[in-house]
Amino acid sequence: MTGKDRFSSVTLKEHFETILMLNERFLNERDRRYAEVNIEREKALKIKETADLAALQLAREIQSYKDEKANDLREQINNERGMYATNKDIEPLKAYVSSQTGKGVGMNALAGWALSLLMAGVAIAVYLKH
Repeated sequence: MTGKDRFSSVTLKEHFETILMLNERFLNERDRRYAEVNIEREKALKIKETADLAALQLAREIQSYKDEKANDLREQINNERGMYATNKDIEPLKAYVSSQTGKGVGMNALAGWALSLLMAGVAIAVYLKH
């Protein structure tokens, strides 16, 4: 049977029925694939929603932790506020130390001169005796 003979035995009606049947199979397969994609898209959306909720909860916990630590630090600072002297508080002390330091330097210089003169006088007296 040649190629021409094989096709000549098929009627136009049978040919169209075959085309319609194949087209229906194609459309059913396409619909099935679209349905599968939509199902997977819904699953992915649910996973994303769950992840978003978990991330939001984690962000709340982190913010709560940060707020708690900030409150602890603020409380610590408030508790320590009166424990340290301010610059204004130590002004009299700084003035006293400055005045005493100046006196000490001056007294040391005077004592050094006096000692030098005394030693020079002793050296002259010893020289003159000889």
